[in-house]
Amino acid sequence: MASNRTLKSEAISEITAKEKELTGEKRPVAGGPTAQAQKHANEQVTANVISDITQGEKNVTGREGPVEGGPAAFAQSIASSKTNPVHEHTGRLDSQTISAITDAEKELTGQDDPVKGGPTAQAQSHAGEPINSKTLHDITEGEKKITGGQRVKGGPTATAQSELAKSRAA
Repeated sequence: MASNRTLKSEAISEITAKEKELTGEKRPVAGGPTAQAQKHANEQVTANVISDITQGEKNVTGREGPVEGGPAAFAQSIASSKTNPVHEHTGRLDSQTISAITDAEKELTGQDDPVKGGPTAQAQSHAGEPINSKTLHDITEGEKKITGGQRVKGGPTATAQSELAKSRAA
């Protein structure tokens, strides 16, 4: 069960999406909850991690406590979770879709961590957004970075396209 309580890329993507909802910005804010979460990537979600994310949230909201349903609340839910929720196909770059893109990237690179500027990074920059031609283009550009300019069958872009198709069929 402990692995479910780790701050993985899909959780950071969800924190990013929640931060964007709070700020209305297209990108995460310096010192915000995403920045705080990234400092703890692949660590267990502990009280210290939640505290840092909460501080990042305070930095962007100016509020004393965390926002209901915001980044800090999400981090708290990771710490207390026992199971992963069932994934609904939303046609958006949600945490499950970004996780699948990360898995496809790892399969291509053989590395445990995503490549800077690669498809996962591109997808995370659009966390919470609908999958469309712009997001697919950016993911493709990230994929080309790790493949030497080629798209790969079953790769990160195909993973995002598959999620979009599943959402339309649902």
